[in-house]
Amino acid sequence: MADILVYALHYEGAFNKNSLGAVSEAANLASQIGGEAHAVVVGDVSDDLAGQLGNYGVSKVFRAEAPEGLAQPVIDVMAKIMSDQGHQYALFGGGLLGFEIGAGLAARLGAGVTMEVTQVNVVDGRLAAERPILGDSSISTSTYKDKGIIIGRLNAFESKETGGSATVEDVQVELSPFSTKAKMIQRGEQRGADVDIEGADILVAGGRGLGKAEGFELAEELAKAFGGNTAVAATRAVVDAGWYPYAAQIGQTGKTVAPKLYLAAGISGAIQHKVGMQSSENIVAINKDANAPIFEFSDLGIVGDLNKILPKLTEAIKAKKGG
Repeated sequence: MADILVYALHYEGAFNKNSLGAVSEAANLASQIGGEAHAVVVGDVSDDLAGQLGNYGVSKVFRAEAPEGLAQPVIDVMAKIMSDQGHQYALFGGGLLGFEIGAGLAARLGAGVTMEVTQVNVVDGRLAAERPILGDSSISTSTYKDKGIIIGRLNAFESKETGGSATVEDVQVELSPFSTKAKMIQRGEQRGADVDIEGADILVAGGRGLGKAEGFELAEELAKAFGGNTAVAATRAVVDAGWYPYAAQIGQTGKTVAPKLYLAAGISGAIQHKVGMQSSENIVAINKDANAPIFEFSDLGIVGDLNKILPKLTEAIKAKKGG
């Protein structure tokens, strides 16, 4: 049987959104290849919390005593489970921790690994992972001779509740000596406006075109007008200049996002920034330079002075909501 194992990251009594997406995707794929989808959790996880994963399609949840939020202990746990139980594939949702665990797991098991996967298909009864390459101008497809490790791009997999249930099985894993060297001192992350930019539905992103740190007040006012799950983000140049927190950085060396609406204010659209936000459903760009690269991949482009356009847009949104 070609079973699939998924790592489910949890924090403060709730599972990570991308982990739930991976669980749903694994359940769907397993049903197509004649296998089962299982999940693995580590740390302090109650029976009720672990069992909730059954609602997203897995039939069994393996639970192990290990530090949550660190890669090496999870690699130890997943390597043992996959070896003992015969799982052919491991699937991870997007995020830096998933990349680290997935790469380490592939090295440990001698498995094939594909990162930044946007879609997984079933071809001749086996999984085939697709990932964009060459600046997302082409698609590469990977299949696996034996075991395969598939790590999704952020928000690539959609979570779907199925109403099922899962059994919880405790497993004993002896952690490697080097896996216990690192300690979690404090868990948390600065998010700028206390909103997770990776999960925001609407992002107002600012670049050097805002002119100075105070220019982000225009972006924050617009985000406030949108309301709901909206956040403010920034380019690398902006955070390097100290205008906005690093936690809000989007791009090749920052975070990858895929909101329903991405509004880019004063962002030129360099390739390093593009790779972090091009999966957005709708991209609106405001820039005074009509030749800015960002207009090449925007759904709507506005050429003009953002210092005049952003306040007008903010007023229009407030008026629309007020009406």
